[in-house]
Amino acid sequence: MVVPGDILSSPLAHSLPLVAGELARPLARRGGLVVSAGQFIAHAQALAAELPPGDAVVNLCDDRYAFLLGFAAALIAGRTTLLPPSRAPQAVAEILAQHPGAVALADTALDPPPRLFVARAFALPAQAFAPCTNAPRIAATLNAVIGYTSGSTGLPRAQGKTWGALSASNAGNQALFEAALGPRFNILATVPPQHMYGLELSVLLPLLGAAAVDGGRPFLPADIAAALAALPAPRLLVATPVHLRALLDAGVALSCEAITSATAPLDPRLAAAIETASGAPLLEVFGSTETCVIAARRPAHEVLWTPYRGVQVLPQPDGMRVDAPQLAEPVILADVIELEADGRFRLAGRAVDLIEIAGKRASLGDLTQRLLAIPGVSDAAVVQLERADAAGVRRIAAAVVAPGLDEAAILAALRAVVDPVFLPRPLRRVDVLPRSATGKLPRAALLELLAS
Repeated sequence: MVVPGDILSSPLAHSLPLVAGELARPLARRGGLVVSAGQFIAHAQALAAELPPGDAVVNLCDDRYAFLLGFAAALIAGRTTLLPPSRAPQAVAEILAQHPGAVALADTALDPPPRLFVARAFALPAQAFAPCTNAPRIAATLNAVIGYTSGSTGLPRAQGKTWGALSASNAGNQALFEAALGPRFNILATVPPQHMYGLELSVLLPLLGAAAVDGGRPFLPADIAAALAALPAPRLLVATPVHLRALLDAGVALSCEAITSATAPLDPRLAAAIETASGAPLLEVFGSTETCVIAARRPAHEVLWTPYRGVQVLPQPDGMRVDAPQLAEPVILADVIELEADGRFRLAGRAVDLIEIAGKRASLGDLTQRLLAIPGVSDAAVVQLERADAAGVRRIAAAVVAPGLDEAAILAALRAVVDPVFLPRPLRRVDVLPRSATGKLPRAALLELLAS
């Protein structure tokens, strides 16, 4: 098995394969048909030949197989894939304005963005192409993707990743899921591939490991359950806490051998309930757009995170320092950690989440978890307001989804478990929180909701 530290030290580190493993292996499933790695490469080469001139591609494909195809075609053509923080027209237009040489790639016609291109190759089945017998090699230094942070703590920031860095970071995920499922498994993902978590686990794993990915992106609990049941075992469900809570509430059967979650802290009680309902281990992964996935744990059974091989973390005054094989230099994240002697660590919140009011300290993340623990609350978020009140205090506010409760009942339940200075003022009951497709909650959207 290849481990992270081995990849970039290879004598062939100047170039790395687009697809690993035997080219006869399944790489994807599209419309119920199996697509081999060789067929996929031939399909991607046909798309690469169609791409209009340019140096970058904004991949807006909704179908996961189409995204995978567009991503591989861009690599073959030596182009960068731009991953917008959302598929909203304004967000896409802003990225295109920053990259005048880019083209927007979609598998179906969309409300413009400008420079939209829908390739003929998307409509063709992979089986229409003779399978390739050799995998193309991609320059390790090629700037393969530029992703954007979610904006949950501020404005989205661009983060570039070379093909060498993505190959190195994938080895940690490969080792984690091979240990749980064996070398060959099938992936069903509910998260969009435009998000770094979705890219790593539903695009890079099939390309650089021996897994095969389902080309769809089911949303409703019944559709997710049906898609899982249609896949051969062993199966990995790639989801988020929001999706997992919806699946649990719906009571659907989850036919899978492992589940993974990311993008937001997972309540251990929810993790235990999902494991009981599915009979499968739930592995939570931790990372960021800046670092990719760097650690994992099984939250139903452990609090501490275990870093991937080759990853080192160190506490810093303003968060944590991360050294990893995929990073050219250390990265500082805003997550506050408590480090154990064996290298494992405990997350203690984010530096921006730690607040002090009247000489007392609390974590916005902990307050949110206490709200979520109230029976009848299905979603919640706590934020510190930008402006201070007349006493010079920046108060906290909360938005809560709780159809069967009123605001007074929610505050009464919260008053029993938190200090009165940390009771949200205001606390507003809403129908839904403005979460992104991955369950992230941009700070600006939350503040706008509270102010409306």
